[in-house]
Amino acid sequence: MPVIESEEHKALRAAVSALGNRYGRAYFTRTVEEGVPAAELWADAGKLGYLGVNLPEEYGGGGGGVAELSIVLEELGAAGCPLLLLVVSPAICGTVIARFGTEAQKREWLPGLADGTRTMAFGITEPDAGSNSHRITTTARRDPDTGDWLLTGRKVFVSCVDVADATLIVGRTETVSAEEGRTGNLKPCLFIVPRDTEGFHRRKIDMELSAAEKQFELTLDDVRLPAGALVGGGEDTGLLQLFAGLNPERIMTAAFAIGMGRYALAKAVEYARERTVWKAPIGAHQAIAHPLAQAHIELELARLMMQKAAHLYDAGDDVGAGEAANMAKYAAAEACVKAVDQAVHTLGGNGLTREFGLASLVTAARVSRIAPVSREMILNYVSHQTLGLPKSY
Repeated sequence: MPVIESEEHKALRAAVSALGNRYGRAYFTRTVEEGVPAAELWADAGKLGYLGVNLPEEYGGGGGGVAELSIVLEELGAAGCPLLLLVVSPAICGTVIARFGTEAQKREWLPGLADGTRTMAFGITEPDAGSNSHRITTTARRDPDTGDWLLTGRKVFVSCVDVADATLIVGRTETVSAEEGRTGNLKPCLFIVPRDTEGFHRRKIDMELSAAEKQFELTLDDVRLPAGALVGGGEDTGLLQLFAGLNPERIMTAAFAIGMGRYALAKAVEYARERTVWKAPIGAHQAIAHPLAQAHIELELARLMMQKAAHLYDAGDDVGAGEAANMAKYAAAEACVKAVDQAVHTLGGNGLTREFGLASLVTAARVSRIAPVSREMILNYVSHQTLGLPKSY
């Protein structure tokens, strides 16, 4: 794993930063207040090839990997305008389809995901399953007469369903035999469900989080899908597909958090340089300077782990990437929360004003600790997968 970024990565970082700063926090805040997606920024990022930088070249992508896509999200976040849909559409859904989709699925979806003209949401969390994906009850069964799939179940906290062209739904196939009836052998599987499919209902969840991207509860009531809606066309690779999507999700969440933390820290540093209460700027006082320096160090350390996770994933080491991706997400979330908190504290009362735009990040930073997996579940993973300690559950 290279410790120093390549010239190509440095150039990508600079170019995306320039795009993000052309729009800036004021533009992003306006989209949040109006409750609309950052469509102009998304379109420009797509035209410049940033949205599909991780997708195969033969389908319109940049031929890179999660390492490149994480740079895109981090730099947009550092400019004050992170695009949450980057975590979902090209990172999770695009990766799963690129690795496991049929040729027809790749031709249909990847070019649009790459240039941003089409988007896809991702539905895995259920009301009664939470972090325990083994308890997912969304079930798919075959119609013996037509060969279609019938999908039934519920999902919660699914982002952007209202604007996405389709949602990649994680379910389980119901295995039935003539001799035994239902075998109870439920295999994970992923289905592409177009937004306006009959029986596919959504309800917006009222969130106090300030974000243009809305959260939804989904109800699938015997949603009828053609055989080609099953990703890959077979029923034996669903578990591999799931983990192929979850590792990039954690890496990209880390990028989201690092970018947010960098933005908050930059605002605090700028303020601490200029704000003078007695004879010197407040940044000259160690009580202000040291916590900001610590926040910078922790963000840099989190980025190193994120880069390691992305490198392992792009190299095809799914097991190694799983451990590193969890650690990166944990480290980035903790660093982000501390950076945002210290930035608000540095500005004092100004940190809670709309003029400086930091207060809204307090809630957003907390999300990085909770989603897509809580820090406690990551500690569970590291304690029994890495350290070999016994499970408590």
